Amino acid sequence: MSGPAAGTASAATTTDVVCLGESMVTFLPSQPGRLADVPSFGRGIGGAESNVACALAAAGHRAAWVGRVGADGFGEHLVETIAGYGVDTSAVRRDPDRPTGIYFRTATDRGTDTHEVAYYRAGSAASAMSPANVPYEELFAGRILHLSGITAALSADCLALLRELTAARPGRPLVSFDVNHRPHLWRGGDADASVLLELARRSDLVFVGEDEAEEAWGIVGAEAIRAALPEPSVVVVKRGSAGATVFASGLRPGPRSSIAGGAECAPGARSTEGGGAENAPGARPTEGGGAECAVGGAESGPDTVTHVPALRVDVVAAVGAGDAFAAGFLSATLRGLPVRDRARHGHLMAAAVLTVPGDLTEPPARDHADRLAALDDDAWGRLRLGPGWTAADRAPEEVRTP
Repeated sequence: MSGPAAGTASAATTTDVVCLGESMVTFLPSQPGRLADVPSFGRGIGGAESNVACALAAAGHRAAWVGRVGADGFGEHLVETIAGYGVDTSAVRRDPDRPTGIYFRTATDRGTDTHEVAYYRAGSAASAMSPANVPYEELFAGRILHLSGITAALSADCLALLRELTAARPGRPLVSFDVNHRPHLWRGGDADASVLLELARRSDLVFVGEDEAEEAWGIVGAEAIRAALPEPSVVVVKRGSAGATVFASGLRPGPRSSIAGGAECAPGARSTEGGGAENAPGARPTEGGGAECAVGGAESGPDTVTHVPALRVDVVAAVGAGDAFAAGFLSATLRGLPVRDRARHGHLMAAAVLTVPGDLTEPPARDHADRLAALDDDAWGRLRLGPGWTAADRAPEEVRTP
């Protein structure tokens, strides 16, 4: 049963981004070492989609998180904490029969052999999400709907829900999809990670790591990934320390997306004015601040391929960076910045999270991030960011401002 809505924060105006997925209470170790040896844990929150919502809200956007939590203290903590970032949680549902998911992790990098995570999420409230019990009106209320492959792995009902949300239909918002391949979630299920390729191909904007594409699909290299994902208007291939490669196409047939100024646009419509800046994939800026764009049915234009190097970062904890990158990229997309700057804002948001212990942190002030994103290539390559950099008015390595 769906239960009553949870939470009190609600946006009266148009939402920029709606994020759907499971959020869990996470227990962070008080010291490095095996889970068996850690004496105590601090409580936090974690969830790919709610992380994106929190980061976007902290950056000044109108963000909403839609999910299910148990009618328990952990669920209450999740909703209150996420709402505390300024996220609209009014569409979150409480499940009286299933618990809120929780997990414990070690302090080591997720990519190392010593990293341990103990999940207690089987049968969670979020795993009961289905096409029959989510609030479609709220999900389609934003300019962008952000989803991830984690949700698809939680249950057959959750997979059916993502198939429903990524289906082409009139009025569908631009769908952003982060592949987020988690191998342990796919073990023993009825489906496998190949369905992530299906969902990505039905989306408008896709985030995928080069490593996870190889692990999940056996596809190697950014060009091969784009070839396997011809439908999305924008594909962002995250390449770790090598940076990110963004493939952005011209008009493509597909669902109409309300992105900028209320105009309905074909996802991916590329600006022909102002040096390539866009209000969002699908919208061309006009003098009045709205958008004009063609709607569906146009032939695909050739890709614009943009490679943006990663920053040098003094890493405190290598968790949450992928979610932060997606938030930074989406934030810059909503603001109509050029593709290069979208990826740079992704890198900057990721650097903010990498230099703190948890999954969430305050992002840099917008004018500070804008100055860094506008640096020339040489200055960008010389940046090195460490703990506390977001609180500084100017990074010490900032060479010039525009």
